[in-house]
Amino acid sequence: METQQPPGQWDVPPPPATPPRALTDVELRVHKRLLWVGGAAYPLRNIARVYTFTLHPKRKEAVFRFLTRAGITLAVAIGLSIIGGLTYLADESAAGGLLVFVWICSIAALIYFFVEMLSVVTAQSHYVLAVETAGPSTAMVTSRDPQHLDRLVGYVAGALENPDTEFQVTVERLTINSPSNYHFGDNVNMYGGTGNVGIAA
Repeated sequence: METQQPPGQWDVPPPPATPPRALTDVELRVHKRLLWVGGAAYPLRNIARVYTFTLHPKRKEAVFRFLTRAGITLAVAIGLSIIGGLTYLADESAAGGLLVFVWICSIAALIYFFVEMLSVVTAQSHYVLAVETAGPSTAMVTSRDPQHLDRLVGYVAGALENPDTEFQVTVERLTINSPSNYHFGDNVNMYGGTGNVGIAA
């Protein structure tokens, strides 16, 4: 009995899925022309791009945001202190209470801004598999083994070319506290504008 070689490199099915081991595990499978990521279904015909990339926190932006907020907070506190100093000549008790209130609020705001910055600066990067659709939806999963995600790109791409393909694997759910603290997708510089974000071809 002869064994036939598969016609293409993506036609080889991935290894069988193991049952989810933890709450962070999610099932990724292709079945009946649908890509299932956990409980979300994406029709294969609507998938525009499948790729892997490293999701980095916006560390530099977080530091600049903290410095800007700290500068504004201190400027307001100093301005109100000057006004309080001028009213000190008229009413000593009212001005003293105002100054204490202003600096307590300013210190509390600075602590809050610093903790917010620290949560972004200390956040870890994630190597993820992203599935973009023709619409605004994007599904992302991760894995402890980056090569596993790279192989999955091939399996999903193979399913796009051969819609009758079916497979099932277990990956990890991407859990991040605040998506706004991360860079998503490709950043490209476009002439004739500033701050444009798009998809690199």
